[in-house]
Amino acid sequence: MRIAMVSEHADPLAAIGGVDAGGQNVHVAGLATALAALGHEVTVYTRRTARGQDAPVPLAPGAVVEHVPAGPPEPLPKDALPPHMPAFAAWLARRWGRERPDVAHAHFWMSGMAALNAATWLGVPVVQTFHALGTVKRRWQGAADTSPPERLAVERDIGRRAAAIIATCTDEVRELVAMGVPPERVTVVPCGVDLALFRPDGPAARPAGQQVLSIGRLVPRKGVDTVIEALPRVPEARLIVAGGEPGDAEWLRLRALASASGLAGRVRLIGSVARADVPALMRSVRVVVTVPWYEPFGMVPVEAMACGVPVVASAVGGHLDTVTGCGVLVPPRRPRAVAKALRDLLGCPERRAALAAAGLRRARTRYGWPQVAARTESVYRSLAGMSTGRLATAEG
Repeated sequence: MRIAMVSEHADPLAAIGGVDAGGQNVHVAGLATALAALGHEVTVYTRRTARGQDAPVPLAPGAVVEHVPAGPPEPLPKDALPPHMPAFAAWLARRWGRERPDVAHAHFWMSGMAALNAATWLGVPVVQTFHALGTVKRRWQGAADTSPPERLAVERDIGRRAAAIIATCTDEVRELVAMGVPPERVTVVPCGVDLALFRPDGPAARPAGQQVLSIGRLVPRKGVDTVIEALPRVPEARLIVAGGEPGDAEWLRLRALASASGLAGRVRLIGSVARADVPALMRSVRVVVTVPWYEPFGMVPVEAMACGVPVVASAVGGHLDTVTGCGVLVPPRRPRAVAKALRDLLGCPERRAALAAAGLRRARTRYGWPQVAARTESVYRSLAGMSTGRLATAEG
């Protein structure tokens, strides 16, 4: 099958940890690679952010990345991209007119807008994964939400027009149905984890006592400040914060918060960590804590579970699927609840070991990329017009 994946702002080749580079980048890269391993021909289309990005770039055997010239060839905040989506869609339409994909899979709402506009006259079915919904973002961020005002209406339109919707967790299904998306067009397929990279054995950074880790993009909604505010109630704990870059606004805010709380010696902000080094960092700590206000899926808990490290996570979104029963769930924005969970785990090696074993089993049985790719492939095959004969022809 010839698969076009559209990820307008989340380049699967980008370094992870910036404001707009996180779980979606990892998801698109992992899914494209796993689908290619099943024998499909996968092209990921993302926006050009520098000059000289003209040639396709190999991502994995059978998968390449093409950078679409839409807007200036420089990084832009994702909320500034909607005006450039018509040019993105027009470029896709020309590209697909020369080499028509069997299916297009759009990631994020702007990708859906571009993919649907490009595919309309070509008869290409579009599968949509939102990764985050504007209704949820607005509910939690209120006036601080920087999304374009048209986002909610566009997401509803995409939900009605896409051939199929892939939700990454069961909580998202409820949100989509409330938006008017027919439930029979929604399939839950989670994000995946690279089980060859994230595993309990292997090198580990040198542990230093009761260390806990918070890792991910440094933006306010990720709730790192909640973990710092919890720390005075967990006197034995030391916190490592991985993500962002020194000098970023959120990095400076968190450093100032730690200093004002008398925690400068117990909170270490280390900036972004290379993807290949994340498992060793996770294996070096007693607990991974991730307590965002909302989370469409949440890659960090599953990666920690695959490393055999117990998790404290906020009881939101995808965490309700991944962490329930094999980790500790706490309400978002509740430092006291985080502190209690950390004290309980740090003080009980037996419970840490039991949760670690349960999390490892779940990661291995549910979230490996081969399983996720196979479930995604089944959605593609179910689409109207995707007959077995046609797929066999497309696949050679």
